[in-house]
Amino acid sequence: MPEALTGTSDDKAMADCLRAALLGVEQTALANGASIDGLARLSGGANMETWSFDWVRTTEIEPLILRRVPGQTLDFENAVGELTLKDEAALIDIAGRYGVPVPVVRLVLRPEHALGQGYIMSRERGEALPFRLLADDCYRDARERLAFQCGQTLGRIHKIPLESLPEGLSDHSGVLLFQRAQELLDTQGNLSPVLQLGLNWLRDRPRRDPLRTLVHGDFRNGNLLVDEDGLVAVLDWELAHLGDPVQDLGYICANVWRFGSPKPVGGFGDYADLLAGYESVTGIAPAMADIHYWQVHAALSWGMVCLRMLEMYRSGEDSSLERAAVGRRLSEAEIDLLLLMEGESV
Repeated sequence: MPEALTGTSDDKAMADCLRAALLGVEQTALANGASIDGLARLSGGANMETWSFDWVRTTEIEPLILRRVPGQTLDFENAVGELTLKDEAALIDIAGRYGVPVPVVRLVLRPEHALGQGYIMSRERGEALPFRLLADDCYRDARERLAFQCGQTLGRIHKIPLESLPEGLSDHSGVLLFQRAQELLDTQGNLSPVLQLGLNWLRDRPRRDPLRTLVHGDFRNGNLLVDEDGLVAVLDWELAHLGDPVQDLGYICANVWRFGSPKPVGGFGDYADLLAGYESVTGIAPAMADIHYWQVHAALSWGMVCLRMLEMYRSGEDSSLERAAVGRRLSEAEIDLLLLMEGESV
């Protein structure tokens, strides 16, 4: 899991609110003597706060995670990504029922909990930091099987019936995806001709008769919890939407999510294993041309994130080091795009 940050003077107040919220769920004599222990904010996540703590009762210690919108906002209908956190929690619960490895949602926060928009879920065993997963010897065997497991898991995600999903999921299928991308580029003044070229390239090569399924939207190394045996849980569902399922397969193969490794799938695996895992669940093996297409889209999407971060830093909207560090990586995304559009692997 990400590393803990130093606590703040508000930690006791947060612990008291967490205890009251969980007591409201359990309402048992056993829980009345329960306490919150080890509350610590975790690093990672630009849009969300993540807190780790233990729910300690007389005979049990339950490791939990609080995921919430920063600033304790009381706007419970506002979506930070594609979903409100209430809908994100509902989606995680649905995915778990269809065999996707996910944490167990314990409680969705309400205004009376005084903790803002968010939810509490189980804290699963495992590691999510890519550099540890790609380098540490203890994960060597896990790396060998992880691409296949990712393919299987994506297959399960894409097979979830649309009628089972929360209402109001954003639709990114067909031309809607290109419209959204153009709007994002336009709002940033189209400062990168390469990003516009990449969007034009995608528009000129639409996929033939794509399926329309649930798409995780951020399925990558860094959002996967892994232990010595492989994939434990899929995290961070805030960008989930409806669209072409191959988008997820191309996304995990994007250069930016390999973290310097030559292995094309998340820095840990090969295309063949990813597609074999996917076919074992869905009966479908997407063509490499389609994977390549969505790798171009992933490079474009990352470039737009970098462009937005750069503008936030330059304008003074957010002068943090994190915004500057991500913004300066725009050139990497542009290089990836140019190579991919030339048909070269990156």
